[in-house]
Amino acid sequence: MIERLQVRPYELPLRRAWASARGGFARRRGWLIQVSAEGLHGYGDCAPLPAAGTETPEVAWEALCQARAVAVFQPLDLLLESLAPVLATAPAARFALECALLDLASRRRGGALRHWLSESARDEVPVNAMLGPLGTLAPADLQTACDAGFRVLKIKVGIRNPTVELKHLVALARHLPPGIGLRLDANGAWEPDAARRLIDGLNPLPIESLEEPLREPDADRLATLQAGAAFPLARDESLHGPLHGRLADLDLAMLGVRRIVLKPAVVGGLARALALSARARAAGVEVVVTSLVESAAGLWPTAQLAAAIGSPIPHGLATADWLAADLGAAPRPRRGQIDLPRTAGSGFDPSP
Repeated sequence: MIERLQVRPYELPLRRAWASARGGFARRRGWLIQVSAEGLHGYGDCAPLPAAGTETPEVAWEALCQARAVAVFQPLDLLLESLAPVLATAPAARFALECALLDLASRRRGGALRHWLSESARDEVPVNAMLGPLGTLAPADLQTACDAGFRVLKIKVGIRNPTVELKHLVALARHLPPGIGLRLDANGAWEPDAARRLIDGLNPLPIESLEEPLREPDADRLATLQAGAAFPLARDESLHGPLHGRLADLDLAMLGVRRIVLKPAVVGGLARALALSARARAAGVEVVVTSLVESAAGLWPTAQLAAAIGSPIPHGLATADWLAADLGAAPRPRRGQIDLPRTAGSGFDPSP
């Protein structure tokens, strides 16, 4: 039985502003969730980001308040079910509550959260470097990431003129060591003709993938672009919005792309993301897990999820260094991967 549910607001500054074609932010605001029972605690992070597909902070706060009001003396496995109508439109709040509950449950059992999700979970997770907007980058930035052991370098594009960005990418690619790939994220920046021209220009370069190239992500148009791309196209934000209510029954092979990007705070939890990943891989679609630049309380369970999914493709979880302050020690990559602790729970413990 749950003995206590606490909701603590936080505000964390970034070392530098996060920018994309959908806008940006310089601080991350949210709530640390703590669920307690029998002297143990489980933690989750509710940090909504509407531009990425979550609810607004106001909707998240209302859902958390209702959860706090009914949580005490609820069985761990029934709280989310009892709040289903409230959480249906609050995926970030649902993610936070589920993380806290599963963290607590796995601590009680004495095992790592990833093994609660999957008995075959790995103990390490490959990750990509997150370098930020293309316009801010020089060859030295790419070399620093390569020296740190990253094999995939993620760059935000779609912010400046496409022709200018293509020239910049061509120039940067000349300095890349062999075997290093560029993961590009356009955040829905381009019209179809511009996207096609960009993909034609990118095909000779070491591009690992391109996320969300289209402003209006129609599956047929994406399929046409994918047929002309020498690398995977990926859907991220466009999995939600109009598609969100159909994801449970949608044939994921018909999305028009070779890859999907899962953010559990947008999907609505770890279990939902794990199930969606299994369906995608069964349909021959690659899966990458990424964070929303959450605090350590959100990043730890997201890394545990990636380990449970077991995809060998680098995930977008090397985001802790973007925060100038945090709620506790965060998972940090070494030689391009995050080694997960063998201890019980998610790995998160709050700073005193």
